[in-house]
Formats: sequence, structure tokens, C-alpha cells
Amino acid sequence: QVQLVESGGGLVQAGGSLRLSCAASGPMFSDNAMGWFRQAPGKEREFVATISFSVINTHYANGLKGRFTISRDNAKNTVYLQMNNLKPEDTAVYYCAVSSFAIPTVREDDYAYWGQGTQVTVSS
Repeated sequence: QVQLVESGGGLVQAGGSLRLSCAASGPMFSDNAMGWFRQAPGKEREFVATISFSVINTHYANGLKGRFTISRDNAKNTVYLQMNNLKPEDTAVYYCAVSSFAIPTVREDDYAYWGQGTQVTVSS
């Protein structure tokens, strides 16, 4: 059974930074891509970033690369999302997920396991 536990969310002023962590347990983590998604109030969940198991391949949603950085530590079974220069429109619940594939993808349907989410609120 794969379990994902996110942490690091909170309230931050615009321009600030947060680092989200997602600790994974179970057999699916070791060979699979990982991703971050987010869901803002009243909106559908959307892709944020993804990273391959090898760490070589990453992909970001349009407009987030340069402010957000995804990384992972396979020895710790943890994936991170460093978020800098946060904006009020980044306010959302952020979810980490384990892909069914080794290659990073942006489709929610490609991700088999999901965490419970962590709230990020950016005040103006």
C-alpha cells in the first residue's frame, strides 16, 4: 500500500517562499515519476510539476518554472516543491502523487496514488 504524506504548507505573504515535502512509503515510489498538483477554491485540480525517478527529467506548468522547483531524494523517499516569489493566485491545496510510469507526465489519470493535500495560502 502506497502512502503519501504532504507537509510544509501554510500562510505566507506575497513574495515569500514555502517548501513542500511529500514523504512516500510503499513499493510504487522507488521506480516511478512523482508529481505535484494543486486545486484552488472553485477550480479544477491542475498540474504543477513532475520529476522522474532518475531526477534527470522535470517538467513544469506554464508560468511556474523559475519560481517553483521540484526535486526528490530517493534515499528518503521524499519529493519536494520549493516555491519562491509566491503570488495570491498560488493559493490552493497542493497534492503530491505517484505516477504509474517512470516518465514524467502531466495527466492526472497517469497518477495512481495521491496524498491528502496541504493548504498553501498567499496573502496580498
